Amino acid sequence: MFTAELIAPCGANCGICMAFLRTNNRCLGCRSHDSSKPKACVQCRIKTCCEEKGYALCYQCDRFPCPLIIHLDKRYRLNYSYSMIECLLDIQKNGIDNHLLNCEKKYVCDCGGIICVHRGYCTNCGKIRYINVSNSRKQIK
Repeated sequence: MFTAELIAPCGANCGICMAFLRTNNRCLGCRSHDSSKPKACVQCRIKTCCEEKGYALCYQCDRFPCPLIIHLDKRYRLNYSYSMIECLLDIQKNGIDNHLLNCEKKYVCDCGGIICVHRGYCTNCGKIRYINVSNSRKQIK
């Protein structure tokens, strides 16, 4: 379901991003052509850094984790209980295929739809998987 092409240089899975999952003005992922992306994504300093250094993913850099990825990771941990650094370390240790399987276990709903990392619910059936409580997400069984 998820592919390696959907893993952004920062380790984020674009396949669970609300910009990728929406139907109108849809982003096709960080690795797609810039014309399909929101302006903020086109100007992404992390992606630009990786491209300039010739790296596919941040963990390949000697400076990993750098201040850029640490800042983004902190924001996503706080708001979405999602860690780019943990994703990158998982890819580095276990390989991209195993990481993608882990993503499917966590972000594919029982109905086959995708759980949006930003919204916490299935974009297909609407089932809520995560709720925000006092800036921490709680998983609903």
